[in-house]
Amino acid sequence: MIKSMTGFGKGENEADGRRFTVEIKSVNHRYNDINIKLPRFMNSLEDRIRKHLSQKISRGKTDVYINFETFSQQDVSVRLNEELAKVIVEKINHLRDTYSLKSENTLDLVARFPDVLTIENVEENEEIMYNILLPALDSALKQFVDMREREGAALKADILKKCAKLKEITGNISERSAVVPEEYRQKLRSRIDELLGEVPVDEQRLSQEVLVFADRCCIDEEITRLYSHISQLEDILESDGAVGRKLDFLVQELNREANTSASKSGDIAITQSAIELKSEIEKIREQIQNIE
Repeated sequence: MIKSMTGFGKGENEADGRRFTVEIKSVNHRYNDINIKLPRFMNSLEDRIRKHLSQKISRGKTDVYINFETFSQQDVSVRLNEELAKVIVEKINHLRDTYSLKSENTLDLVARFPDVLTIENVEENEEIMYNILLPALDSALKQFVDMREREGAALKADILKKCAKLKEITGNISERSAVVPEEYRQKLRSRIDELLGEVPVDEQRLSQEVLVFADRCCIDEEITRLYSHISQLEDILESDGAVGRKLDFLVQELNREANTSASKSGDIAITQSAIELKSEIEKIREQIQNIE
């Protein structure tokens, strides 16, 4: 199924007094760039989380935010720096005695100093933490992928409509290119008659001139390739997986054939159709930039 590179998902899971909240969002990017922001104590799980996400994400710039909260006393410890507290108490007592200061609550004053009391997270078993995180991660990932698929379906429908338009314009170019040599013959004959009057014309020489012109402006190969590229584009849109790069390549080839058709034909009507063709191809190119 075609997926957009734009998506968002959020998931949450709580167990054993611990809660994980996960948010995933992405935008267009040439490659698969997954950035994970998670609590420092979980850094060792980053590679495992990335591999899990990569099973569903093939392309795009994806930001993953993992937030952890704990309501369990076993996850938190308070460390007392007794040496520091002792020095502070001594200095406070010294100030009190030296300057006759009053201090009614020395304990409260000491506790306010940084590093006297430090709250620390207790290291927990990685597997336990990952198992609590995983449901939140999968919930966010499902929402994220569903959104990408919905947008991908809309992009696919729009591009298929534009493919039908490309076929129509290519058909017009094909029909026009078939009559260009005969029109050239008639114009050449008319011009010769205008210049030479009743003087006989070498029909063989005239035919040779027309053949040279027809060969020079022939765009049959370009038309065949245009139809082929459009057909391949439609087939790829019906396939699964990350197809954005394949589609981007085909659009470049379509654009190349449209340019060649315009330059070789030497016909105003074909040139105008080729310009219209390029306009539709550009619209498809813009849509493809959003496809994974």
